[in-house]
Amino acid sequence: MPSGQRPAATEGTVPRKAAFAYWEGRVAPVFDEASRVLLVEAAGGSVLCRCLHELPGGWQAARAMWLAEHGVDTLVCGAISRSLLRVVASYGIEVVPFVAGDINEVVEAWIDGRLAGGRFMMPGCRRGGGATGFGRRARRRGGGQGRGRGPGSMRR
Repeated sequence: MPSGQRPAATEGTVPRKAAFAYWEGRVAPVFDEASRVLLVEAAGGSVLCRCLHELPGGWQAARAMWLAEHGVDTLVCGAISRSLLRVVASYGIEVVPFVAGDINEVVEAWIDGRLAGGRFMMPGCRRGGGATGFGRRARRRGGGQGRGRGPGSMRR
């Protein structure tokens, strides 16, 4: 396939795009301090596009705007400050926090729908919020930034 082109999405599938906070081949431990993200677009269980990008520095909202401008649906990261999580989620991006591990294994788990669960959770983050997601999709299924203190509640 010529450079710059990507295979067509499998018929009947909607491509999804995720940004993975990246640090030395692993999920970056803190998104607020990450300087790069791995963008992965996938459909029908196959990777359509995968590329490493530098994130803008400075202002927190600049990171969130950059993700939105690049069509990101989901951010997969390690720890993330509440303020940055809220800004990212305000752009309609689902945030899957407290993820750790080899970047290739985490990407594969995301594509296969296996991120939820203990294997990719950061140590000490096995209760509430972890890998449950925050943002537009989480709100539809009852997680994320809702009221109360149930799983996915932002209050600790």
